[in-house]
Order: sequence, then structure tokens, then C-alpha cells
Amino acid sequence: MSKKIFGRLPSGERLARIKTSPNYREGSFQNIEPTSLMSDNVSIFKLIKDYSDKPKTVNPPSELPHIKTDLHQLDKEKDLIIWFGHSSYIISLQGFTILVDPVLSGHASPVKFFGKPFPGADNYKLKDFPPIDLLILTHDHYDHLDYKTVSELHKTVKQIITPLGVGSHLEYWGVENGKITELDWWQSSVLNNGFEITSTPSRHFSGRGLTRAKTLWCSFVLNTGKWKLFLGGDSGYDKQFKIIGDKFDGFDLAILECGQYGKDWPLIHMKPEETVLAATELRASVLLPVHWGKFVLSNHPWDEPINRLSAEATAKNQKFITPLIGEPYTIGEDFNSKEWWKL
Repeated sequence: MSKKIFGRLPSGERLARIKTSPNYREGSFQNIEPTSLMSDNVSIFKLIKDYSDKPKTVNPPSELPHIKTDLHQLDKEKDLIIWFGHSSYIISLQGFTILVDPVLSGHASPVKFFGKPFPGADNYKLKDFPPIDLLILTHDHYDHLDYKTVSELHKTVKQIITPLGVGSHLEYWGVENGKITELDWWQSSVLNNGFEITSTPSRHFSGRGLTRAKTLWCSFVLNTGKWKLFLGGDSGYDKQFKIIGDKFDGFDLAILECGQYGKDWPLIHMKPEETVLAATELRASVLLPVHWGKFVLSNHPWDEPINRLSAEATAKNQKFITPLIGEPYTIGEDFNSKEWWKL
């Protein structure tokens, strides 16, 4: 546990600030609604057994189709999003470059043999990325906060936005404190180009070792003046989606998780039908489903999340897009989605 990959818990002035948060009680951060991490009838033995008995369908039968876009040559006249599988994506807003939850080290865990990416889902490396104006980290789990990626990337990153407490890991890894802005739920920050980012609640937890909930977990609202984007971190479904949708009067695009759910942890990840419900309550014009298509972190078939979401969104008339990994999507424009996962 002393290895750097595990990070460092908040202390000193950072911990003192955390203790003043209304979301920090009894020594840890709390969800707004009561949230058990596991079902009441789930033992550690059952959890290990269930995870060990994964069907072959958790992996795709062949390499995933993908596109290798030259990220150094993006059209600065367009507002683009490019998804890299799971919850990693880049947003280019007329040349202002935002990177969210990059995991580029080849595994989504503290050990190399667990959480390996699917073939075709790991074709972007750090050298492929241009200088980053803003790095957004939604929480400190390994499949969202990657030590190797951040420890190499931060030198060319101008600013980092994180939930409250996550800066402790970053400073331990050599990131300059002056680059880091930590936000509690409903706190906002105005970026140097005038964009406003607001941290909003999610229903999840945090922790990179044996201790949980010492740093916060968030979703974010990005308001550029032209676009309102909801950048969802990991979250179970709750009433906060409607509250956020009402407060911001809807969104041009919502990026929401739709995979790695399981019957043993029903409250901390959404089922695909709940993802569609969340999008409708956010009043999202377009839904981009993420948190699937790269890693095996649950027992469901690898393509079940997108199949279920597609069926539900179609039934509920919720517009959604399904770009290939690496395929640019221009915000506000029509997009020709293909069922590329049907291999």
C-alpha cells in the first residue's frame, strides 16, 4: 500500500477544508440518498465467486472496430468530442482542449494483469494527445484516475479540476498545486477562457486502497455560453438528475455511464434503462453513453449495456449517439450512428 499508485489520503489544510464540507460526516463523504455499496445479502465470498464465474461473453469475440483520429490536427472551427472507450474522452471547443478521466496505461487497476482493455480499445497513447488546457477527473477509482497517465501527462496540462480531496493524490504524484482546483458539490469555477464548470452530485463512492470515501466523487456541468454539457461520472440513479436538469434548464449533451452494473451493487452504477431515465430527467437533447466498450469490470456481456440502452432510448424517444472509439462527433450536428458493436 506504500506504492505511489495507491495515492495519498488528504491531510493538513486539505483535510481541514474537507471537514467543513456539508457532504462530509462521521469521517467520510456521504451520498445524498442512503447508499449501500453492496446488496444486503452479498458476502465477500459470494462477490468473489460471482466475479470468478464470468461468462465468455464479457469479452468481445474479435477486435473492436475503431478510428485513429489525429488529435494534433483537430478542426479548431468545430466543437468536437472523441471517445476513447470506457469513460475517457476529449472535448475540443474551438481549440480549447479538455480531457476527461484518461486511462491510457493498458490496465484499469493497480496491477497489470487485471482490467486489461479489449483489443481495438487501446490504440491511443500519451504521444497522440495535444497539449491539454483542462484535465477533468471525476473521482479517484483506477478506471478513472490512472497514475501512470496522470504522472506523465500533467507536465503539459494547464489546469486540473477534481472533486474535493483528489488533489492529495495528484500532489503526491508531482502535480503542481497551482494547477489543481478542487470542488465540492455545487461549487463552480470560471476557467481562463470564460467557460464555467460546476461540480454536481453523483451517487457513488471513492477509494484506491482499503479506505473508502475520503475523497469526493462528482459529475460536472460545463457551460461554454454556446453549449451546456453534462459530464457524468460514475453514479447510481437517484433524484439528483432531475434536480440538476431543472437547475440548468436542460443540456445540449449528456455523457452518462451505462455499463459495469451488477446485481451485487445495484445502487452505485446505473442499469442502461436508468441511464436513459437520467438523460430524460436531465433534459438532454443528446445522450452519449460511456463506461462500456473497453474493460471487464462486471459480469454482463460486453455489449449488453449498449443493446439495452439502444432499445430503451428508442422506446422513450431519447436521442442518442454511438460513435466508434476514436470517431469525432461534432456537437449540435446530426450524427450517423452505426451498430458497430454487432461483430
